[in-house]
Amino acid sequence: MVSVSDGSVVQSGERVAGEPARAEMHQASEALNTDAKGKCTPHIVWRNVILMTLLHIGAVYSLFLIPKAHPLTWIWSYVCFLVTALGVTAGAHRLWSHRSYKAKLPLRVFLAAANSMAFQNDIFEWSRDHRVHHKYSETDGDPHNARRGFFFAHVGWLFVRKHQDVIEKGKKLDMSDLLADPVVLFQRKYYKTSVLVMCFMVPMLVPWYLWDETLWNSYFLSSILRYSVSLNVTWLVNSAAHMYGNRPYDENINPRENRFVTFWAIGEGFHNYHHTFPFDYSTSEFGLRYNPTTCFIDLMCWLGLASNRKRASPEMIKARKLRTGDRSA
Repeated sequence: MVSVSDGSVVQSGERVAGEPARAEMHQASEALNTDAKGKCTPHIVWRNVILMTLLHIGAVYSLFLIPKAHPLTWIWSYVCFLVTALGVTAGAHRLWSHRSYKAKLPLRVFLAAANSMAFQNDIFEWSRDHRVHHKYSETDGDPHNARRGFFFAHVGWLFVRKHQDVIEKGKKLDMSDLLADPVVLFQRKYYKTSVLVMCFMVPMLVPWYLWDETLWNSYFLSSILRYSVSLNVTWLVNSAAHMYGNRPYDENINPRENRFVTFWAIGEGFHNYHHTFPFDYSTSEFGLRYNPTTCFIDLMCWLGLASNRKRASPEMIKARKLRTGDRSA
């Protein structure tokens, strides 16, 4: 997407001044091609197709470098993966998209830096799209509508320009809470620089400087492979967790409970629960179980860096299961 040319943000149909122009992952409008039969098809963004193809080719090549790399580089790459994941799960998702808990300035700064390491669009953009996804799930207003198939929900939505409904619905959302957060605005303003530093330079330079790893191995393992894996883990929440699994809380919606996604996405696979109780900071009725992100937030609360965790009560959960669940749990 491409932000509006004058550098403003569109909110509730009006422009909010002070936001910088910025190249983003998708295009800002839906351009449709018409074939000979008059059928409209989405406009392919070839730049994204080429870049994602090259990224994944680089990730496959990275696998052959693992035996040649220092063991500490393996560990560092996994640490970077965890930080990357927290920037999305505890940061853009549970904190900024859903406001399911409160975080003090030092924690917000850390999560914003981790979010830049994730390189999945800035906090404002990510949160806006996610709020649209929840409000208009499985419709044309959903950026990664799973009813358009697994591939589209997983990565295909990045290969085409946004559907016009996504843009129109996004304009109507109240994003004033994010525009009032200086951390969000700072990250948005300097997003390209922060991505260059956090997603590529820091992961690459630490192994080279601290234990004499080659820059080649550091770049491909700690940056390219780690980035590619983290992207696909996030995408699985949009695809697999919307198509495969049970629905113990609400059988009338598409999102499912998916253990495979839960494991890889550090707690984000309890998706039927999350779409039923989106305000719950744990995204699960099981608390700390199988949920490293919840463990992290609880630790931050214990350290005094977070507070006001929102939870669905056991009574509320039980009543909802009986009323709309599929009786699978």
